[in-house]
Amino acid sequence: MVKIEIVLGDITKCPVDAIVNAANTSLLGGGGVDGAIHRAAGPELLAACRPLHGCATGEAKITPGFRLPAKYVVHTPGPIWQGGQHHELTLLANSYRNSLNLAAEHGCQTVAFPSISTGVYHFPLAMAAEIALRTLRDTAAATAKGVQLIQMVCFDEQTKKAYETALASLLA
Repeated sequence: MVKIEIVLGDITKCPVDAIVNAANTSLLGGGGVDGAIHRAAGPELLAACRPLHGCATGEAKITPGFRLPAKYVVHTPGPIWQGGQHHELTLLANSYRNSLNLAAEHGCQTVAFPSISTGVYHFPLAMAAEIALRTLRDTAAATAKGVQLIQMVCFDEQTKKAYETALASLLA
């Protein structure tokens, strides 16, 4: 069974097989986690993303990690919150599911995720945490069987607390 950890930290410093990038659909860098990953990985990451020609919301694409401690970066654009009536819940679950499956297909046993869509995309944090953890648990059990450790890497205490609460509820 996969182990899920909630940690406070910087995803660009995680010594895992793959980190997940909460990317925009262009995959060419941006703000927040996306910008931090591109800066830490170096210009080679942008060069590797260009020929991918972007990525649809909820889908995932993979590149090498370059200067990161992670071997791979899995890029996934999460949905922009529009009130919940535009398939945002399904799209967010797809981002987590497709990212974990893609990492598993590349032999990754350890994968670190950020809180996708809860920053500038304004997805409600508690709802996003519950969707993320349920989707990751179910996907690891069903299709991503080689994955042994999933880390939810939270950039602040508020996010960490939301994920800890969601994990406790999921395990209850």
